[in-house]
Amino acid sequence: MKPARLPVLALHQFPQPPAQQAYYIERLETHVVRFPHVNEPHAHDFYLLLYITHGSGSHTVDLVSYDLRPGSLFFVAPGQVHHWVLQPDTQGYVVFFDAEFYLFRYPGNRLYEYPFFAPQHAPVLYLLNTTDGAPTNADAETELRPLLARMHTETQAAHPNTAEVVRSYLHLCLELATRAYPPAPAAETKHALQQVREFGTLLNQHYRTRRTVQEYADLLHLTPNHLNAVCRRTLNKTASALIHERVVVEAQRLLRHSALSVAQVAYELGFEDASYFTRYFRKYTGRTPEAFRQQP
Repeated sequence: MKPARLPVLALHQFPQPPAQQAYYIERLETHVVRFPHVNEPHAHDFYLLLYITHGSGSHTVDLVSYDLRPGSLFFVAPGQVHHWVLQPDTQGYVVFFDAEFYLFRYPGNRLYEYPFFAPQHAPVLYLLNTTDGAPTNADAETELRPLLARMHTETQAAHPNTAEVVRSYLHLCLELATRAYPPAPAAETKHALQQVREFGTLLNQHYRTRRTVQEYADLLHLTPNHLNAVCRRTLNKTASALIHERVVVEAQRLLRHSALSVAQVAYELGFEDASYFTRYFRKYTGRTPEAFRQQP
């Protein structure tokens, strides 16, 4: 039976020859075939870079959804919950690494100072224009994509110093991405985004036991009206809608990827009454849990 709780994936779950556990680099289209479960909501205990070379989709990080398109470089820090929806033709690169791998050569606080790994900043850098594909930052586009390709090529051969070369490429990628990263948003926008991300973190921790806006507002030391206003302004959704979406997404994951009965799924999600869970699920999805599970 697959685990019922939200997965927190570890680096060793992505083996890649030559044997090592400090980093993982793969073509995105190969990665999603080898590990199809990565399409579902999950967190990591490592850092992630995702670069898109072709295709489209969406990438949700801590409740906030971003367009996924050529020239987009995403950054996910340990503990952040994310998932993506990829079109079949989507291609790119994924890079996983743990903090120790980076800090082995580059000690100090630099890893923790990169803006794109901080929760108050957007976790994506767009290097190509959304309409005509023209570079929005020509230097970054021509520098970062070849580095990621070289990093991947380096891992395909058993060189004795591969780890050192990969570490150097990784450092260059992060430094050049920092140069290209846009200026910090206005204080008001930055603060609202941070509050939404903090709400997302709390929601991932407590969605089984807390289902009201008031409870999350109390944890954030906000009023319910303020939390709703921030969510509407940032995500165009109410806090209540986000709470229900989080519960339903987890219910769908359990129904599709575990052998738990509907009653057991209801229990896992904090519903004492399976019939109430069925009504709740149908209200927000338009179908019963049984019907959802049976669909292709």
